[in-house]
Amino acid sequence: MNRRHLIAAAGIAMLASLTAPAFADSLDTIKANKKIRVAIDLGSPPFGMNDSAMQPTGSDVETAKALAADLGYALEIVQVTSPNRVPFLLTGKADMVMASFSINEERKKVIDFSAPYGVIQVVIAAPKNVAITDLKDVVGKRLGTTRGSTNDKEATTQAQGAEMVRYDDDATLITALISGQVNIMASSPQVMAAVNARRPNDPYEVKLVLKTNPYAAGFRKGDDALRKVVDDWIATNLANGKLSKIYETYNGVPLPAEMPK
Repeated sequence: MNRRHLIAAAGIAMLASLTAPAFADSLDTIKANKKIRVAIDLGSPPFGMNDSAMQPTGSDVETAKALAADLGYALEIVQVTSPNRVPFLLTGKADMVMASFSINEERKKVIDFSAPYGVIQVVIAAPKNVAITDLKDVVGKRLGTTRGSTNDKEATTQAQGAEMVRYDDDATLITALISGQVNIMASSPQVMAAVNARRPNDPYEVKLVLKTNPYAAGFRKGDDALRKVVDDWIATNLANGKLSKIYETYNGVPLPAEMPK
């Protein structure tokens, strides 16, 4: 086992150790408090961000608002970053996570996921004058990504030989790309669009698609009652088009007609 795999294994063991505290059934607590606490990354446009009035917005924010309203509860947004989404959930700081939370086997060892309610691609992108046609072209190059994200994991696995430059959230990554601290990104088309909005004369373009991931809400293991309520809500609102409308408003494209599993 190499050093990177040892570190990953240690990270999983550390997260698993956080499951030790016992919590009351989250759905019962939500009903008693008439409030649902949803962890959202507000540094991850267009999924979560602050508008010009410094109010939370984005597709995850609007999805959480719609969920809370339909269930009849007040919404409390618990602000998280990509690396602390799982720890905040496991230590009871939030009832659930809705933060462009890609489903992967590593996370499923310590938390449970709802049915998918959105999709996100992992891409390598760079300005037009940067020649990248396959993964060999990024060997020795600096790739900007968001620490602890699925983008980080996929790029680290697939783009071996590249120098990964990790930022704590998407907002910091976007600033680094705009300012030229790095000029190749391993992230999402949505992050690329946010960069291009602020550098229209030299936009980034997708060079390689590493993976297409469905994302879902995250729950503590054993929170089956709450997860079922959310699964039922997602099924209803995929069927009636509400979730696709929210997604398209912020991402510019509708959800796939058939969501990946």
